[in-house]
Amino acid sequence: MTEKLFGAVRRWIENDPDAKTRSGLAQLLQRAEASDASESAELQRLFAGRLAFGTAGLRAELGPGPLRMNRLVVRQTAAGMLSYAQEQLARAQQKADSSQDPMRSEAPKIVIGFDARHQSDEFAADTAEIFSAAGWEVHLFTRPGPTPLLARQVLVLDAEIGVMVTASHNPPQDNGYKVYLGGELSRFLEPEGHGVGAQIVPPVDQDIAARIAELVDADAPSSTEGATDSGTDRGTDGGSTETHPITDEARSSYEREALELLDPKTYPHRDLHVVYTAMHGVGGEMVTSLLRAGGFTVTPVAEQHEPDPDFPTADFPNPEEPGALDLALKAAEANHADLVLANDPDADRLSAAVYDGSSGAWRQLSGDEIGALLGRHLLERGPLRPQADGGAPVLANSIVSSRLLERLCQVRGVGHAATLTGFKWLARVQHMSFGYEEAIGFNVDPEHVKDKDGVSAALIFAEMTASLKARGVSLIAALDEIAAEAGVFVTGQVTIRVSDLSELGKVTAGLRAQPPEEIAGSAVVESLDLTQDPLPGTQLSEATKTDALIYLTADGDRVIVRPSGTEPKVKCYLEAVADTPGVNADPEAIGAARAQATARLQQLRTSMESMLG
Repeated sequence: MTEKLFGAVRRWIENDPDAKTRSGLAQLLQRAEASDASESAELQRLFAGRLAFGTAGLRAELGPGPLRMNRLVVRQTAAGMLSYAQEQLARAQQKADSSQDPMRSEAPKIVIGFDARHQSDEFAADTAEIFSAAGWEVHLFTRPGPTPLLARQVLVLDAEIGVMVTASHNPPQDNGYKVYLGGELSRFLEPEGHGVGAQIVPPVDQDIAARIAELVDADAPSSTEGATDSGTDRGTDGGSTETHPITDEARSSYEREALELLDPKTYPHRDLHVVYTAMHGVGGEMVTSLLRAGGFTVTPVAEQHEPDPDFPTADFPNPEEPGALDLALKAAEANHADLVLANDPDADRLSAAVYDGSSGAWRQLSGDEIGALLGRHLLERGPLRPQADGGAPVLANSIVSSRLLERLCQVRGVGHAATLTGFKWLARVQHMSFGYEEAIGFNVDPEHVKDKDGVSAALIFAEMTASLKARGVSLIAALDEIAAEAGVFVTGQVTIRVSDLSELGKVTAGLRAQPPEEIAGSAVVESLDLTQDPLPGTQLSEATKTDALIYLTADGDRVIVRPSGTEPKVKCYLEAVADTPGVNADPEAIGAARAQATARLQQLRTSMESMLG
């Protein structure tokens, strides 16, 4: 076993194009071969499998070996993705030839973006090199930028593939790799056309993963062919790879489209002071520029404004993490600001905090609260852009998000859709004019970006807040207005941790074997198993099956149990409801209903913690 492991390590070192990881791994191997048990154990951890490629692409800690993010893993991934795409495009060509419906004749395109994390530029350049060598037309950003900017460019260029090198809000030692499909490739795989420009969904991820594994097992030379010894001597502005550089004109074009989303005639108010934090990510320059161009006053959090891959003030740079907004809230108090806005490091998510006069303190809004506020604003002002085919607009959210937006749409006679978790599914909702997920992901411009977008969402959220301020309504009071119209919906989560990923399925398997008859004293009146049952209004397919269980109780509660796809934990999404007296309800009545639902939420939390151990 040890010699087999050592042999695998030696082969990896031979193929590794990165001098740094190659040297570190060689030293580790040398110590392990000298009978150092701890170093052998470390090698085993690095080589005990392969980093899984899924609908979220890749995401892991930087380091050597097949279970870490590094240049060889990225090159192998790019080679597998290329092989898969070439095969599918050839099949599309055969179909076009047989139907005499010609495809475009120019070389297929790939668009590659990257954030400011460690090695993001190198991973982007490695991907560009693999595709360029195969004759693809490679479009590569010249500097780090937000994820929504890359997602937009997939549509602008009608590219077959988009790659964004980012680990989003993960810790500084991580990096990742997101994949989008568009152009002829997407239209062949999804003929209805709803997924053009969106992230991959099953079975594409499994097919790409299988192709990567085949190439690795065959030790295909294309996975390392042409690799330079270090990404630092190549750059991302062309260098030794023939690329089409994506310059700042793409950023300017995005900003022009984002500013067009504002409605200065109907919503002219701009008396709003925003404190904004980029969380050491890539959104600072663009978001502050847009907010100022829109007429708002902006104070950036200086300590977190410039990109910094070490995230010195935020070990876990997720705006939802406790303490992540401390610097921003301090700046808001010092500057007497009206609103705090925060992006995660790749600027695809948006968080917000407001001063709550009733408690005398700043309060961070949940993703569901932001989603309800944005949803109502867009219902009142109309779609930001008309539907290209004239279809009626639809608002959407992921199934684990609150049901409040759905209720609001029902009250106002507007279409609504609920999808599986993730914007890869929301982006495929036909006629969607706004979509959100509770994990602070929002899309206010689905026509131009088929993913969550914390940049344009920040602009529209500022417009909404300024309009409310002009009529003397706080965001907290606006939430009460929504509750008076649609009812009180209070959400929360319970997280159950397990020892490793292999145990995740046991939790939901146990619930399937012995389903709960009641939760927190209320009978379960309906249950859905998303491995067998479709979401309401949809059809079940192999692509949409997911390991999730939904329980509805007689009291109107909803509980969703869903294993994490990337971490050893099971998430329980809880929601309790309470009716309000109607649109004329006074704040005290709404407060009482909210207190009732909050107390019920705690009962649900206690019940699920006991049930799942």
